[in-house]
Amino acid sequence: MPTAPPPAPASPWRALAVALLNLSGLGLGYAVVRRWWLMGVCWAATAVLLLVALPADPDGVPGAALVLYLVLLALAAAHGASVGLRTRLALLPSALIAAVLGVVLLAVPAAGVVLYDGARDEATERMLLDRLDRADALVATSGKQDFASAEAGYRRALSAYGALSDDHPDSRAARRVPDRLRTYYETVAAPYAREDYCSAVAPLKYLRTVPRTIGTKDLGDLVGWPDDRLATSLYSCAAASLSAGSEGWTTQFGELLSTFPRSAQAGKVEPAVKSAVDKAVASVGGDDPCAAVQRLDGLDTQVRGLPGEQAGVADALGKDADRASRSARSGGYACGVHQYKDGNFADAVTTMNDFVRDNPHDGNRARAQKTAIAAEVAQTVPAAGKHLPSTASGGSIAVTVKNDSPDDITVLYTGPVTGSFTLKGCASCTSYSLGTTLGLGFKPCSDSGRHYPQRTIHLPVGTTYFVHKSRTNTSKTPASDTAKLSPGYIYTECAYTTTGLGY
Repeated sequence: MPTAPPPAPASPWRALAVALLNLSGLGLGYAVVRRWWLMGVCWAATAVLLLVALPADPDGVPGAALVLYLVLLALAAAHGASVGLRTRLALLPSALIAAVLGVVLLAVPAAGVVLYDGARDEATERMLLDRLDRADALVATSGKQDFASAEAGYRRALSAYGALSDDHPDSRAARRVPDRLRTYYETVAAPYAREDYCSAVAPLKYLRTVPRTIGTKDLGDLVGWPDDRLATSLYSCAAASLSAGSEGWTTQFGELLSTFPRSAQAGKVEPAVKSAVDKAVASVGGDDPCAAVQRLDGLDTQVRGLPGEQAGVADALGKDADRASRSARSGGYACGVHQYKDGNFADAVTTMNDFVRDNPHDGNRARAQKTAIAAEVAQTVPAAGKHLPSTASGGSIAVTVKNDSPDDITVLYTGPVTGSFTLKGCASCTSYSLGTTLGLGFKPCSDSGRHYPQRTIHLPVGTTYFVHKSRTNTSKTPASDTAKLSPGYIYTECAYTTTGLGY
């Protein structure tokens, strides 16, 4: 007897049927030709593919695994066709029925592909929703910090929202982005909702840059959402700083006038500046006129730097600056008096001299000149600064001042009458040594052969304080004299220079 049945006649339909049954991935073609171990290989390959592919991942099946599996299917189909060409079928009555069944069973891998694609799409949707949730959590966390610390987190969240909209526009996550953006805006602008306007400026300025990252379709009416809020914050913060005398208000008012020149908030800038100038002008008559003058000087410079052209308030702001400047100049007198009364005589001299220079027609100019002289005397003789000088002049007592010094000198005096004058230096005079001035017979201005530069003034009865200062060498120490003038006498003051002990 033969060892095996004789081969069947060649049948292309049988070969096709076995190949089609193997393409299902279940090795059924091998089953109908009784090649059970080869069917097992097909089942094992399909099981390995399922283990690799499931659960569905957004990245899909690894390419190498898919290619290897398809190669195995192709080899199984080709080998099955070769075997089925001359092998009788078992389990099925005819090759035609087997071929039809093979075509029907091709729906199994096709349905698997469809189902897998659906599962993969769902996995992608879940991944995108996870990204959306992470961006939402980042916004919520950043909202608990100050903007400087939170800005980096806000930018990362915004980038995530933008990527979802741009890269996956048809996803469920992308459709939720517009609602998330509204929450995003409200979170970033939370300081404005709390009426913390100074803290709201930076985040609102940042929100105006969001359209560079997110399209206007997703933003909708959020595109212009920060504008009015930013204008309000700029005005409110600057107005509060201006009222408190703090720094920074010019930058914020300047930005408001430049960025939103036609806004209602920009229209409030000039009235706020005018009110600040009014307040500073009124303060000149208060307890600290020097601070008021300093404030007016600052307002003069700061207001002139505001860009009011686009908002149509440049002329009004210029008038406010001019008024601040005039008030600062005229307020110098009150400041000088305040300094004089406080004993700040050096400052009073500077302030009053500046006032005299800057206000040639002011009614207080004459008294300011007198006060400057008295303050200069008081720097050497503090007792001279106990009272403000009057504008009185003249008197019944003659006082002659002679200059026994080679230096040109300035003579200042204050008391019932205040004034000053200069005397030329004595050409033939020299400085006295310290030892000479200490001698019992020392008497300057007594050389009858010399012509001493001199001047006679008339003063009233009372105490007058004199100070002699060198005009030739201002580093020399001034001399002083306190003269108690009585009626019936003629007085002489003598100025001379002493040197010794190395000076």
